[in-house]
Amino acid sequence: MAYLNKVMVIGNVGKDPEMRFTPSGRPVTSFTMATNRVFTTADGERRKETEWFNIVAWGRQAESCNQFLTKGQQVYVEGELRTRTWEGQDGQKRFRVEIQANRVIFLGRRGATALPEGEAPEFEEAQETIEPEELPF
Repeated sequence: MAYLNKVMVIGNVGKDPEMRFTPSGRPVTSFTMATNRVFTTADGERRKETEWFNIVAWGRQAESCNQFLTKGQQVYVEGELRTRTWEGQDGQKRFRVEIQANRVIFLGRRGATALPEGEAPEFEEAQETIEPEELPF
């Protein structure tokens, strides 16, 4: 039986990324990301909904995200959904659903740059809009 856990999201960084290190010294960067959905209700009213995602990147990709991503920047993230569970200081069980990033592409003014694990970033010529046929999926 086959299984699939894949998420692809394009949105804006919600706040500057935060990098920390595991006890073994491996870098991990986390940041939030927002996507917007605009629609018209049955009454003809235009509405906008925002969905927030927690993103986690590891290794060299984590270092690149921490160095080059800033609040408000448009980004493409591809990865897997993961649920992290822990016990809070108050003894309550807590959980958080995160996207563990396998691929991050910086979009927007500085151009689109893919950051596969283990590769240093390179910035290309700026692109104002991304056409659907240009997306990597």
